[in-house]
Amino acid sequence: MSASLAPPIGQEAARRQALRIGFAVASSMTLAVLLGSPLPFLAPVFAAQFLASSRRPLGPAPAVVIAGAILVFGQGLSMLSVAAGGYPGLFLFLLWIFYFACFVAQARGKGGPLPFLLLAIGVLVPLTEMLHDDLDQTMIVMLAGGVLGGVVISWAAHAAFPDPGEAGPAPPPAPADEGLRRPAASAAILAAAVALCLIDARLSSAIVLPVTVATLLGQLDLARSGRAALGLVAGNIFGGVLACLAFAVVELRPELPVLFAVVLAVGLWLGSGAASDPVRGKLDAGALTIFLVLLGLGISPLPGSTAESFATRLGYVTAGAFGALWAAALCWPATRGDEPSRTAS
Repeated sequence: MSASLAPPIGQEAARRQALRIGFAVASSMTLAVLLGSPLPFLAPVFAAQFLASSRRPLGPAPAVVIAGAILVFGQGLSMLSVAAGGYPGLFLFLLWIFYFACFVAQARGKGGPLPFLLLAIGVLVPLTEMLHDDLDQTMIVMLAGGVLGGVVISWAAHAAFPDPGEAGPAPPPAPADEGLRRPAASAAILAAAVALCLIDARLSSAIVLPVTVATLLGQLDLARSGRAALGLVAGNIFGGVLACLAFAVVELRPELPVLFAVVLAVGLWLGSGAASDPVRGKLDAGALTIFLVLLGLGISPLPGSTAESFATRLGYVTAGAFGALWAAALCWPATRGDEPSRTAS
């Protein structure tokens, strides 16, 4: 998930925010499975992003802008995948430009949840277009349904669990501008992960790797401490482990109420961290994203979404997390945060 989480709030407001996140992801995942969505994690991920990025309901105007941007860029990426499919070098270069713009906006704190959502779209659309031909005409419909579902569910969560009568927190300060070298390197790392997945024809397994890379690159701050970076890696892997356990429970009891209860329990647990503590929030928000994607792929009706491939997908999460950490340490430029003066302060 995006690193631009909302600032800390009071205990009661944090509890309500955790309830919103938990019920939103559980309701949207259950509804997507009931409707037979091939990618049932889309609406839960969108809803979690909308809720984790702001304590207030998403207004109609921002919702229209976000939905329009996702659909326009999704359609554009779909057409690009078809037009440039025979020219892999050009295709990856254009993807790099798209990822670079998203990472620049994310680094500068612009657009709220939109940069990460566009990164997710920038991974999902090319892989589904080039590795799963039977989804090429329904991908935009699924994106539209995911965006609409995420917006409506987030609004319903705010209506069901309104804020207590207290002033909202001040917006977080804009992050320092570290230049363009780090976003450029992050875009290259993500494009390389997508290129690796295009070699592997197993969509349901391969798609987890670049999603993990995109999630982690938006969270990492190696300038602060290696321990914090390893904690984020562990958090993403932990989200995959939770998805494995949840899938095992759902496989034993393949019933919608069981699915709702399992996703609700995990959503409340991880949502409480994302709501109450910005530091822990980065870890828990990333773990929740990986949990939703991995569990959604496990229960998806897509070919290959079986229990036998679940261990493989968890392996992709682990490889993506450690690979993103290693690549960032190798490719990211040194920042002012490495100077002793900042550390001393």
